[in-house]
Amino acid sequence: MIPYKHEPFTDFTQKENEEALLEGFKTVEGYLGQDYPLIIGGERIMTEDKLVSSNPANKGEVIGSVSKASRDLAEKAMNVADETFNTWRKMKPEFRADVLFKAAAIVRRRKHEFSALLVKEAGKPWNEADADTAEGIDFLEYYARQMLELKKGMHVESRPGEYNQFHYIPLGVGVVISPWNFAFAIMAGTTAAALVTGNTVLLKPASTTPVVAYKFIEVLEEAGMPAGVVNFIPGSGSEIGDYIVDHPRTRFVSFTGSREVGTRIYERAAVVQEDQIWLKRVIAEMGGKDTIVVDNDADLELAADAIVKSAFGFSGQKCSACSRAVIHEDVYDEVVERVEKLAKATTHGDPADNKSFTGPVIDQTSYDKIMKYIEIGKEEGRLIAGGTGDDSKGYFVAPTVFADLDPKAQIMQEEIFGPVVGLTKAKNFDEAIEIANNTDYGLTGAVITNNRAHIEQAREDFHVGNLYFNRGCTGAIVGYQPFGGFDMSGTDSKAGGPDYLQLHMQGKTTSEML
Repeated sequence: MIPYKHEPFTDFTQKENEEALLEGFKTVEGYLGQDYPLIIGGERIMTEDKLVSSNPANKGEVIGSVSKASRDLAEKAMNVADETFNTWRKMKPEFRADVLFKAAAIVRRRKHEFSALLVKEAGKPWNEADADTAEGIDFLEYYARQMLELKKGMHVESRPGEYNQFHYIPLGVGVVISPWNFAFAIMAGTTAAALVTGNTVLLKPASTTPVVAYKFIEVLEEAGMPAGVVNFIPGSGSEIGDYIVDHPRTRFVSFTGSREVGTRIYERAAVVQEDQIWLKRVIAEMGGKDTIVVDNDADLELAADAIVKSAFGFSGQKCSACSRAVIHEDVYDEVVERVEKLAKATTHGDPADNKSFTGPVIDQTSYDKIMKYIEIGKEEGRLIAGGTGDDSKGYFVAPTVFADLDPKAQIMQEEIFGPVVGLTKAKNFDEAIEIANNTDYGLTGAVITNNRAHIEQAREDFHVGNLYFNRGCTGAIVGYQPFGGFDMSGTDSKAGGPDYLQLHMQGKTTSEML
């Protein structure tokens, strides 16, 4: 593959970088509260029914009002995408890759604007927003390079007197349903993967973060993407979500979100509709209940820091977030004490202020759900930090730690998706791995240990798609740590990895007698 290096993260301790992001805020504040249309076949369509996007740290601040697609408009978008596929699939892979390269360059120039928009619309602290934007750039760069390799096809053997070839062709119209927690990176990555492989797209972004998705479509247009290749159709799941998943012309669905919605999509996509002539493909990433294991032969300062940062970065609203720590009984009390101290020192507040390590949770529904889990946790374990919330101005939940939990406790088994982590002890390393594997999920995990035999044991037996040693369990980098999980975490579709684009294509063999 053409050499690739990931986009560097911004050091905001440097004055010029701090000032650059503050300029980004000024740019974003210049277009707060605007109305945004749907984009179907390049046409801007305003509707009366709107999705109102608000700042989760300040619910009175409207980021923008985005037109909602009706079923009729979703059908129009499908027809446009279906027709556009006939020409887009024949465009040279180099052309499609160049759209991504140009888009990456545009976003790189506007990096601090996109990061500021993520602070405002998604409630991300500065470093988290910057990492989100950088990851989006990485997806564009990496998938463009991957496509330039895949266009060559794969080597197959030929016998005397024949010439055999194996190459990839696109699938058709893809439905991309993107999440709010990586409102730029995952939205851009899933969309870019679909279009660079020659497919056309119906993009239904998360209802809480549609403005950043609209801004990305503008970038793609500026980068030379033809009209109709990506069609921007925000809307509710009940109004258009089921409709476009069920549609007989939908060829594949790329989804990132909750287990509940993901399994529903998987089930619906399996039904062969009237006039449907293929089996739909589903690419799904559905969450996690991720564990950090702390061995008795471990750097305990590193362990406590990894637990707290992995649990509370972006208020625990990552499918990779640490929501459980399993600690060897020999060092349990010391690690619990260290985690308690770090958690209580963790700053939380408006993420526009760079002093806030954690910001708000995304909306009232999430806030209420997390607070209910905190009440359950008070019954199941010992509250040692946090446990409070305030939704008067924004949706703020204090970083919360429960100790002395039973491994089968409700808050140790169910995905909370908030700043809540549970701690439990294990008699030995074997039991720690057994506990780590005792959920329905298998996304990320980490092991903190200096025992080489235990590292190799975990490599073999800790059943997750992304396993990290002597670091936290969040922060996969495109092209470095391909990301995706096992079991109810999804289809193990490794985003940012060497085989991800093939999920959007099908192999075709041709054999010519000479």
